Amino acid sequence: MTFTDTQTRPVSFFPAAADRLRGALLDSRQRWRDLVGLAADLTFETDHLGRLTFMSPDPAFGWASGTVIGTDASALLADGGDGTGFDPFRATVRVRHRRAWLRRADGGSVCLAFSAEPILDPLGHIVGARGVGLDMTALDAPAAQMAGALRLGDALDHILSRMGREVLAPRMLRGALEALAQTLGAEGAAAIMLPDDEMGPLVAHQAGSGADTVAATAVRLLAQHAPAPAPAPAPTPAQGDAPDGRHVLASICQTRYGAQTALAAWRAPGGRPWDADDIRLIAASGKIVRMALEHEAIQREMMRQARTDPLTGLLNRRAFREEVLRHTDRADREGVPSTLMFVDLDHFKAVNDRLGHEAGDRVLVRTAELLRDTVRPADLVARLGGDEFALWLSGADHMTAAERAESLRVDLPNALDEIVGGVPPRITLSMGIATRRTGSDEDIDGLIRRADEAMYEAKRNGRGHWRVSLVEER
Repeated sequence: MTFTDTQTRPVSFFPAAADRLRGALLDSRQRWRDLVGLAADLTFETDHLGRLTFMSPDPAFGWASGTVIGTDASALLADGGDGTGFDPFRATVRVRHRRAWLRRADGGSVCLAFSAEPILDPLGHIVGARGVGLDMTALDAPAAQMAGALRLGDALDHILSRMGREVLAPRMLRGALEALAQTLGAEGAAAIMLPDDEMGPLVAHQAGSGADTVAATAVRLLAQHAPAPAPAPAPTPAQGDAPDGRHVLASICQTRYGAQTALAAWRAPGGRPWDADDIRLIAASGKIVRMALEHEAIQREMMRQARTDPLTGLLNRRAFREEVLRHTDRADREGVPSTLMFVDLDHFKAVNDRLGHEAGDRVLVRTAELLRDTVRPADLVARLGGDEFALWLSGADHMTAAERAESLRVDLPNALDEIVGGVPPRITLSMGIATRRTGSDEDIDGLIRRADEAMYEAKRNGRGHWRVSLVEER
C-alpha cells in the first residue's frame, strides 16, 4: 500500500504502523473474548449440522474443547432441553434468555439461560448458530425445588382424595394405586408382598396391567436396598428394567402388621425414564400406602375376630352358618351330598366345678384341636357356644360321617383324660348327624334341627354315642 505526499511523491506505509494496527486488532479480539467470558459461562458456534466449531471457556463445565469440537452439540443437552424441544445449538430464530439443562462432564447437570441466533450465509441460508449461556443453576434450584414440592403436594392430595372416596381398605388401596399411576404417568402400580423363605413375591393390590411381570424385578431391585435397622433412615427407591423392557421404580413400604411390602410402579418399554421428582413421589406415596395397608390389616383382624371364637380360634355360630350356606350352594352345583354333625361334651360342667374354669378352657381348646384334625381343609369346624361344637363335612354322606363320629367317640375322651386326670365322671361325646342329599330342597334350618335332635337323642340314650337323622327318599 502506498500514499503520496504534497509533492505527489509515493511513500511506503511504515511497517511499524502496520504492526500497531495488527496488535490493536488482536487486542480488541482478546478484549472481546475477555468481556464475553466475564458476561457468559458458555460461548459457542455450531455448523449447519449442529456440530460444535467453537466453545469457550476451555474447559466448559468439565468438557474440554478437544473432546467436543466436531461433535453433535445437542448431545450435551440433558433431558431434551427445557422439555419443549428447544435446542440452543440449532437456533433458527433469535432467542433470548431461554433455559435449557446441560450435562456436566462429571455426570451432573447445569441450567443455562441461552441467548442464541442463527448464522446466515450471503444468500440468507442458515449455516450454523452462535450464542452464549449464563449459569442459572444457583438461581433456578430454589424455584425448581419449590415447583417440585408443589407438584409433590398436589400429587399426594390427589392420592388422598382418591382414597377418601372409599371405605373398605382394599378399595382404598386400589384407588391410591390408580392415582399414583396416573400422577406418575405410569402404566400401572402395585403393592407387592416381599417373599419369605417359603413363597415368592405376591401381588396384593394392583392398578393397571403388568404387575405379575414386574413383581420379580421389583424384589430384585429392592434386594440391594434392604431396610436398615431403626432408627436409620428408610432406603431410597430403586429403579431398573424388567426383562420385557418395562421401566420399574420400587420402594420399601414397611408396615407394622403383616409381611414386608414393596410399592412399585412401571412404564411401558421405551417410556420416559424415572426422574428425581418421580422418586420423591413414590417414596412419599409409600407412607400413604403403608397407612392403607395397616388399615386393611386392622379391618382383616376385626373381621377375623368377629367370625371366630376367641378361645379356640374356630368359627363362631354366625360365621359357621354363613359358611354352611356358601358350601351348600357349591354342593348343589357339584351334585354332591354334605353332612352336618353336632358335637356336645358330656359332663363338662363337672370339670369346671371340680378343677376350675382354667382346666375347662384347656379341655375346650384340646377338643377344638382334635376336631380340626378329624376334618379335611375343605370342611368346617365351629364352636357354637359353651361345650357345643359343629362340623360340616363337604361331599360326605352319613356313612362317612358315622365313621368320623366313631373315631371321635373313642379317641377324644382318651385325649381329654390327660387334662382332667381320668377322675369320674369321664368326659364323653354325644353327636348328632344329618346329611343333606343331592337335589334336596331342605333348607339350612331344617338340617340344623335334625342334627340337633339326633344329638339330644344320643344324650337321652346314655350319652357317649352318636345318632344319625335319616329322611325318607322321595
